[in-house]
Amino acid sequence: MTLLSISRCFSSSFKVKNSHFPLKRTLSLKTTQSSAAEKYWSHLQENGSHIEKTLNIIRAKLDPSCVKEVLQRCAIEQHHVGLRFFIWAGLQPNYRHSSYMYSKACKLLEINQNPKVIFDVVEAYRVENCLVSVKMFKVVLNLCREAKNADLGLWVLRKMKEFNCRPDTMAYNVVIRLFCEKGDVDMAMGLMREMGLIDLYPDMITYVGMVKGLCDVGRLEDACGLFKVMRGHGCMPNTVAYSALLDGVCRFGSTERALELLGEMEKEDGDCNPNVVTYTSVIQVFCEKGQAMGALSILDRMKACGCAPNRITVRTLIEGLCTEGHVEEVYKLIDKVVAGGSISNDECYSSLVVSFLRIKRLGEAEKLFRKIISNGLRPDGLASSTLIKALCSEGRVLDGFHLYEELEKLGCLSSVDSDIYSIILVGLCQESHLVEAAKLARLMVEKQIQLKAPYVDNIVEHLENSGEKELVSDITRMRRGLEQERV
Repeated sequence: MTLLSISRCFSSSFKVKNSHFPLKRTLSLKTTQSSAAEKYWSHLQENGSHIEKTLNIIRAKLDPSCVKEVLQRCAIEQHHVGLRFFIWAGLQPNYRHSSYMYSKACKLLEINQNPKVIFDVVEAYRVENCLVSVKMFKVVLNLCREAKNADLGLWVLRKMKEFNCRPDTMAYNVVIRLFCEKGDVDMAMGLMREMGLIDLYPDMITYVGMVKGLCDVGRLEDACGLFKVMRGHGCMPNTVAYSALLDGVCRFGSTERALELLGEMEKEDGDCNPNVVTYTSVIQVFCEKGQAMGALSILDRMKACGCAPNRITVRTLIEGLCTEGHVEEVYKLIDKVVAGGSISNDECYSSLVVSFLRIKRLGEAEKLFRKIISNGLRPDGLASSTLIKALCSEGRVLDGFHLYEELEKLGCLSSVDSDIYSIILVGLCQESHLVEAAKLARLMVEKQIQLKAPYVDNIVEHLENSGEKELVSDITRMRRGLEQERV
């Protein structure tokens, strides 16, 4: 099999790939969805004002596909109509907007670029003397949250009072969170104090958002003080609140303060016990500050609290220890966590391979990887992919290809990055290893693995320089076929 036939094999496989769709069923489903959307769309065109009152008479199924199609039609030049339809749809008893739909509506109605559409719709409600509810305003506030527009959210919150709609804690939480994300924690604190003036009480969501916001701007003392306020209002901190504070301490404070806060959590009863994410965060900050050996002691604290480390915990420790040159301690760590039963040998040694590669110790990584295989262990996809990429980048494409073959025999390729195939094929073509390239191409065709566009470009460039005009023409046609599939 020559390189000329490689591209033909790819081309034929891609043509066959899309020939098994249940066309009749797909068309039937799309027709039903379009029919419902068409009814709503036609009604919106025929009714200018007070559309909320008349939309209820439409006997059509309201689902995400229908809402999306109506919004797509409104997106051309009728954003106001689309927004009013979206708000109405969000109030219906048998339908609820998902996070995806809020994101889609925000994009289609261009709320980020033109927040005035919200101003205009709220003003239209006033002019038409529409009956506006708190639920309607909540839909609008969720759009403000999706647009990450704190000032717009505050405007909507203030407008609620003009329509005699009393904001609740949830409404305030949306705006407080927006200002915290914006970094304007003083405004957020003012809104939280304002809640008390209208007999509303901050809940755990309010406090966690404020703690996170204060920590994000480095105001750790204020965040700690907020814990006292929480307790004074009968809202006892839970693991989420403590974790938000601990995250801030880890980023802006000291390792000593992090350990103190961790100790407070361990002493608390109920919902405050640290979990594996909490411990891993502290371990990570120790490693980032070059104190990986100190992070090892946290494993003992985890065990004492009945909390087993997960793969991320161990990977963080392994990478930290390797970076600081404590390789012997890594092997002791692996023996310890494997004996505990929460992490396997395969996972630990795969993480060690990746860590060696990240600190540019390719020789040790390759030696360990081959030892893993010879001992009957199964390296994970990340370790396999990263090592093969490293071999190819060092000009050892044949070694990378032969390692790929070994992994295939062991059945360890299911989780390997699909880019690996293209990377190896590019290298084989550039170094004129035609037999191996043809063999790999056959396997890619059998597995229906597509050539990645950037790598196709590299192959074409190499072949053009080699004078292989006919093959360049075939691969160019194949590339166009891939682009059409993506569309």
